[in-house]
Amino acid sequence: MSNTVSWRPKASDIPTRPGVYRWRDERGRVLYVGKAKNLRQRLSNYFAPLPSLHERTRRMVLTARSVEWTVVGTDIEALQLEYTWIKEFDPPFNVKFRDDKTYPFMAITLADEAPRVMVSRNTKIKGAKYFGPFPKIWAVHDTIDLMIKVFPIRTCSDSSYKKAMQTGKPCFPGQIGRCGGPCSGRVTIEEHRKIVDEFVRFMGSYDRKVIAERQRLMKVAAEEFRYEDAAKYRDQVGALEAVLEKSAVVLRDSVDLDLFAVSEDELAAAVQLFTVRGGRVRGARGWVLDKEIDISTGDIVEQALQDVYSKGGELPREIVVPTLPDDAEALETWLSELRSGSSSDGRVRGRVQLHTPQRGDKANLMQTATLNAAQSLMLYKTKRSADFATRSTALADIQEALGMHDAPLRMECYDVSHLQGTNIVASMVVFEDGLPRKDQYRRFSIPTSTDDTESIYQTLTRRLARLDDELAPVEEVGEQRKRFAYRPNLLIVDGGQPQVAAAQRAMDDLGVTGIQLAGIAKRLEEIWLPDDDFPVILPRNSDALFLIQRIRDEAHRFAITFQRQRRKRDIATQLAEIPGLGATRVAILLKHFGSVARLKKATAKDIAEVKGIGPTLAGSIVTALGTAAESDGGTAAESDDDAAGDALSDEPTSGDG
Repeated sequence: MSNTVSWRPKASDIPTRPGVYRWRDERGRVLYVGKAKNLRQRLSNYFAPLPSLHERTRRMVLTARSVEWTVVGTDIEALQLEYTWIKEFDPPFNVKFRDDKTYPFMAITLADEAPRVMVSRNTKIKGAKYFGPFPKIWAVHDTIDLMIKVFPIRTCSDSSYKKAMQTGKPCFPGQIGRCGGPCSGRVTIEEHRKIVDEFVRFMGSYDRKVIAERQRLMKVAAEEFRYEDAAKYRDQVGALEAVLEKSAVVLRDSVDLDLFAVSEDELAAAVQLFTVRGGRVRGARGWVLDKEIDISTGDIVEQALQDVYSKGGELPREIVVPTLPDDAEALETWLSELRSGSSSDGRVRGRVQLHTPQRGDKANLMQTATLNAAQSLMLYKTKRSADFATRSTALADIQEALGMHDAPLRMECYDVSHLQGTNIVASMVVFEDGLPRKDQYRRFSIPTSTDDTESIYQTLTRRLARLDDELAPVEEVGEQRKRFAYRPNLLIVDGGQPQVAAAQRAMDDLGVTGIQLAGIAKRLEEIWLPDDDFPVILPRNSDALFLIQRIRDEAHRFAITFQRQRRKRDIATQLAEIPGLGATRVAILLKHFGSVARLKKATAKDIAEVKGIGPTLAGSIVTALGTAAESDGGTAAESDDDAAGDALSDEPTSGDG
């Protein structure tokens, strides 16, 4: 393979000014659009030696047959031109944001003669004002029901409104008290417009002055013995308070901001947007995207902001992001111009500020949004692998890519977990027909091991030793069929060439043949086969790679869970065996010292200071923990010699820890 592509332009021909570049294939199709402050410096990164490029970037460069650029005057112009060309050419290697679901909004049709409030998933109604998005459609209906008690505006359909205005007979929703428009016969068009303005103003600000004013009117009405009016104001106050209670208070009342969070892996990313107005979370929205090329978190943030606000999204003064993009200053200027434009003297009004939270309430909110993004990413990947047609395609693609005779209907994946070389454990997870079989997950204890490759060798040796049992009739092996079920088509190990070589050594030592072996290296998501110098590269947005990645992630999760359980169980068991130290005192000890490591380092004097622990008991604790630490290796080795257990966790496991 050549070090770079043959058609590379001369470095001296590429300008050093800001600009936008386009990669094209042999048919002239635009593959990728990007921008740069210095075109020569940015493009030289793509023309680095091919082996040094990220796998997906290398694939794009090898697919392309030319690159062209356009010089612009400023970074802001580059930002705008890049977005324009992405929308125009829809390049396959640029990221595409897809809503992880269709969100309902509350829409006010302000362009109508008598504006109407309704639930809508269409965000392109001309002249409409939107509030949300809401997580569930019933949440929008509940909010509308409460709001029209205070601000009775039109809720009927356009056809009902037109018929009512022509005939002079109130619309049906108006007859039952569900519509407050002019079609109900209670207000004029001008009066209705004023009520609509109040409705929009409150939904846009959640100003508690509206509630305070109605409380004042309620008291005045009560003092004047107008009890029916007082009851009406009381109900309105209750309705407004209920609307406020439906929005979580997270920041000060004066804070308006949009917060973006990102959760990502090598193949995909999820973006979560929390809309905060008046210190309350007014809406949440999410997107997922496949990474067609190597892209940083800052680039994801930048493209998310472009995608959201270029479509007319409401812009606050403050936008909180997990990482500032490289062109943060230019992006702030562009967003500020979108928000309020420039005055005649050239100064920008309504400056938009981008920043990352370091501590406090905003950092806590960022953590919550990131958890939501991580959940969305997990659901996205799970849905892709759960669909029957998708699973069938993925299994067929894996069979073809790995050169297998049959589809991998049963796959087993192995991962190793340890804490600085101690408490070494391994996991085995099973997928059949592309779905997890959690009842067949298994956990291995590794007594002694020099590194991950040795641990993989030991784990596979124990597992593969049972293949002969599985070939025997069920009545001859009793519980063994329940423990391992069937012979796998494909064994996957978490790691690259060294781990695959260790697994192959285990298979060779036991004389096992007829099972495909592969490893997945996390950094570039490459598939390694035994004795191959180059990895198998699956298309990065393929269902096959998603399925392999999912089984690898599940093995990793299961191994870590078991390793943590062992650490916790070990210390709890050791302490519980000390006379006079019950479960309550064990909990107090662990809470006082904060961690097992600190407890083991504590002296008898330190432990004696804990409430309920005297000097004698403290001495026993120090002695017990010291003895246990010295004998850990021997105990583990003895359990490994148990022929029935083979250092396996033989108790039934649900697969979730």
